[in-house]
Amino acid sequence: MVGLHPTAPEWIRVYSREMKLKSIIQMSRSASVRGLRQFTPVFACFGAIGLLAGCASRPESHVLSAPPPPAPTRSVTTTTTTTTPDTVPAVVVGNPARVIYATATPAVSTTIVTETPPALQQEVVLAQPSPNDVWIAGYWSWRNSRYEWMAGHWELPPNSRSVWVAPTWQPQGNGYKFTEGYWN
Repeated sequence: MVGLHPTAPEWIRVYSREMKLKSIIQMSRSASVRGLRQFTPVFACFGAIGLLAGCASRPESHVLSAPPPPAPTRSVTTTTTTTTPDTVPAVVVGNPARVIYATATPAVSTTIVTETPPALQQEVVLAQPSPNDVWIAGYWSWRNSRYEWMAGHWELPPNSRSVWVAPTWQPQGNGYKFTEGYWN
């Protein structure tokens, strides 16, 4: 509608303004419906992707049924060094013409822990590197105030007569006594 004549009655001017607004609203409603129809597949795809993405993750649970348990009490560890009566020959050379043999007593460390040692782990024994190598089985050791697994390995004995004495954990009082392994 082009402009109205200035002498047109007021009610015609009001009516024409209302009609102009209604037609704009109608046009915008139909345009928005048309646009909505065009983008419906896009909205459906994004909705499906959002739904599937939400299914892939697990919501975090923040529900607590009880307060956490108290921290475990630390084990008391006592380390003592004892010597075994076994002697190992050591060679001391003073003069090339004269060889002196002396004996040395190896020191064996003993540890006492109040926690029960874990069960031994299964190990795969690798191929023997040489006929002289001896398999040293894995064992639990006490280090840094906790049990640590020492993996089994092949080792050459200090001499052909040496025999490996495996480390042991034995109950002693209210704790467990660990004696390290050594070559005898």
